[in-house]
Amino acid sequence: MTTATEVKTATRQEKDSLGYKDVPADVYYGIQTLRGKENFPISGLTVCQMMPEQIRAFGWIKKATAKTNMELGLLDKSDAAHNKAIGEALMKAADEMIAGKFNDQFVVDVYQGGTGTSNHMNANEVLANRATELLGGKLGEYKVHPNDHANYGQSTNDVTPTVMRLTFLSMHGPLIESLQTFEKVLRQKSVEFKSVLIPGRTHMQDAVPLTLGQQFGAYAQAIEDAIENVEHASKRLHFIGLGASALGTGLNTHPQYREVVTKNLSVISGFPLLQAKDYFQATSSFGLFGDYSAALRSVALELEKIAHDIKLYSMGPRTGLAEISIPDWQPGSSIMPGKVNPIYPELMDQLSYIVQGNDHTISLAVQNGQLQLNVMMPTILLKMTESMRILTNALPVFAEKLIAGIQANQEIAQYRLENSAQMVTALNPIIGYEQAAQVAKKVNKEGKSVPDAVVELGIKDHAGNLLTKESLAAILSPEAMTEPPKA
Repeated sequence: MTTATEVKTATRQEKDSLGYKDVPADVYYGIQTLRGKENFPISGLTVCQMMPEQIRAFGWIKKATAKTNMELGLLDKSDAAHNKAIGEALMKAADEMIAGKFNDQFVVDVYQGGTGTSNHMNANEVLANRATELLGGKLGEYKVHPNDHANYGQSTNDVTPTVMRLTFLSMHGPLIESLQTFEKVLRQKSVEFKSVLIPGRTHMQDAVPLTLGQQFGAYAQAIEDAIENVEHASKRLHFIGLGASALGTGLNTHPQYREVVTKNLSVISGFPLLQAKDYFQATSSFGLFGDYSAALRSVALELEKIAHDIKLYSMGPRTGLAEISIPDWQPGSSIMPGKVNPIYPELMDQLSYIVQGNDHTISLAVQNGQLQLNVMMPTILLKMTESMRILTNALPVFAEKLIAGIQANQEIAQYRLENSAQMVTALNPIIGYEQAAQVAKKVNKEGKSVPDAVVELGIKDHAGNLLTKESLAAILSPEAMTEPPKA
């Protein structure tokens, strides 16, 4: 009797330049993908799990290359009908790949050597096997060949950098939308809080006041500037080096290939793509990815600043600043009843650290492109994709569940203002620095409010007029202290 452990999965035998291997009979990938899967048992995370956008980008590219090679008569130079049949089968298979039908067939670990050749051959083998099926053949029979047909005129060295550009472009639009949503809610809070006066603080010490609206306006402008950085960095992603072949020379490509494949890929992907200005640079220099990652880092830095401020402004709520309140979403302690933690500012910090760390990793990968090729493509793809995804997904959550629900605790802020010696700074032009210093000393020593201290000291303005609480009210109004004088 055969036990469960003795049951063997049906296999088919495939051959490559290194020899023979048994491949599971029912999979669309082939021997080179299997080698990659076996060679890199690193994280247990596959391309399918972590980067479905990359698989779709392969589909776009392979559809464009099949269409181009078919139009140029390159898939079978001796038989026009067969040339067309192979091209149409590959294009149909690519459409299925674009739709996500073969995502589960991308089984190589995300951490891998070889510039992503395992992933590229994974795409070639899946498409070749599916195209073979469409032409009436069996899996592993390769009537349509992974190298001779699916990869005709191509190299991992020009395909994968194009995959990277298309992956990031496809994620760019949703990222910008999320950033704009976040900025919009910050601007709404800026308007809502335009008349809420709060103490300013520099060096973590009391300073002159501002409005809470002005502070949220600063946050919104910071995000707007960060959006501008990301948009600017995305422009270079539109220049693709497809047709560079191995190094940039265009070896094994048709004279018209670069122009035609760029046009075809633009139509298929929906992005306005342009030919690389220098095809050698396109395979060896990845500074554009470093620039885009740096723009994402700028977003992360601004988020971290906002998160830190929100935690400080809301800390307490009884023993800290507590000048704002943030929404309560879940109990914060397993031992302290009623405690609620600032979970979303905490998450903002952590995601910021991840993006900054990814940027450092990407920077190292970008600078280590030796001679004619940068081989660090899998890492750049993985880390950039992670940064873009977490920012895209998190920003609307922060906007809805954190920023939109912030409330101002005006009574607490007003009490602090009235007892802040730095309110006296607004009196400098009226009574001079020396008298203002006397007022500040009395406020700090005796706990008086600024108006009370001025009146008790009998302070006069430069014209000799005795200051009263009524006259001080105009001088110390929110408008007078938080805006430049009107002409």
